[in-house]
Amino acid sequence: MNDVEEKDDGLRVFAGIDWSTTLHAVSLVNDVGKVLLKEQVADTSIGFEKLCALLVEKSGLLPQQIGVAIEVSRGRLVEGLIERGFSVFGINPKQLDRFRDRFGVAGAKDDDKDAFVLASSLRTDRRCFRRLEIDEPLVVELREWSRELQGLRAEHTRITNQMRDHLRRYFPQLLDVDDDVSAPYMLDLFSLTPTPGAAQKIKLGDVATLVKRYRIRKHSAEEVLALLQQKPLFVAPGTIPGVSARVRHLVARVRLLMEQLKAAEANIDRICGILAAPVDDASAAETVEGQKGEHRDAAILLSLAGVGRIVCATLLAEAAQAIRERDYHALRLLTGVAPVTRASGKGRGVLMRRACHPRLREALYHWARVATVHDERARAHYAALRAKGKSHGRAIRGVGDRLLKVACVMLREGTLYDENKRRLLAA
Repeated sequence: MNDVEEKDDGLRVFAGIDWSTTLHAVSLVNDVGKVLLKEQVADTSIGFEKLCALLVEKSGLLPQQIGVAIEVSRGRLVEGLIERGFSVFGINPKQLDRFRDRFGVAGAKDDDKDAFVLASSLRTDRRCFRRLEIDEPLVVELREWSRELQGLRAEHTRITNQMRDHLRRYFPQLLDVDDDVSAPYMLDLFSLTPTPGAAQKIKLGDVATLVKRYRIRKHSAEEVLALLQQKPLFVAPGTIPGVSARVRHLVARVRLLMEQLKAAEANIDRICGILAAPVDDASAAETVEGQKGEHRDAAILLSLAGVGRIVCATLLAEAAQAIRERDYHALRLLTGVAPVTRASGKGRGVLMRRACHPRLREALYHWARVATVHDERARAHYAALRAKGKSHGRAIRGVGDRLLKVACVMLREGTLYDENKRRLLAA
């Protein structure tokens, strides 16, 4: 993250909030470390009003002169404090754990102590914190849809895996037709033949109609019928009606998930389209801020090889502040491409960074992976790293690191990707 410069920014007192879903522990210290407040407030609207009033009352200062440290980077508590004018700073929980060791080596931990550690650390080590801001409404909406899409895909994978397991128990013949049980024609095929007994009675014309409707080329209607009518396996009595009922329920859930996935993807496309629209367009100018004639961040990112809808949405949503500040080093840390060096005495090792944003790590991996297929220079850089004996993962991270540098240069200059500009691809 960006270090916060230790300069006179008008902060005179420092608060730490150890948040929870029920009670927030609050500690307030002045500029010499004296404790002014030690309190717990409820996680309610009344509790929030009490928190703001206590901070102002005990400090005797304006909200703008009060720095607030907290472990989370967003949420209603953070957004409410920023809206009230407080200067809110975030910190990684692992860093807080290290700061806690300053005040005791026994490993004792409680909420009140954590709140004090947050306040005291913000007072003395503000460079380790990052100032939090409220993102643009479209970015916030994009973040929610992006996370919703990821959740829906995970749920889709979980349910389809269950369907395969259940079908293997009593009707593996259906899986011989196609292992992709969530394909629309497979869902309809199951509705026609939910059990081996039903498969023995189905007519060739019904199968042919389904094959023609979905334009299936993998199998002919005769082949599908032959696969379905293979000799069924013996299973314990009661298995077929019980398990087939469970699969029917899963089929209904898959159909709903497919609709929700389409809706999530459509909304991501819609928001990315708005964010990528030229700012000289009247409708876009009314929606987002920007100077007339410049390229938007989304348009710049989408011009890069390997950046598609999901990667662009993830970068804009999860690394909004780093993208806004064109902070290459922050992006390296967030995406996990910046290595970790461990040196002690004569020993020295360079390891992969584990402490990063998992969604950004995944997005950069796919960005770099696709870029090595479609971009000549990315492919050459990957090949050079592999020739040096680097693993696939290390080579992909090297490509991703280089792409981040290129993206930050483009964002600073406000230009779209041009493969002829070799200076942008310099190591």
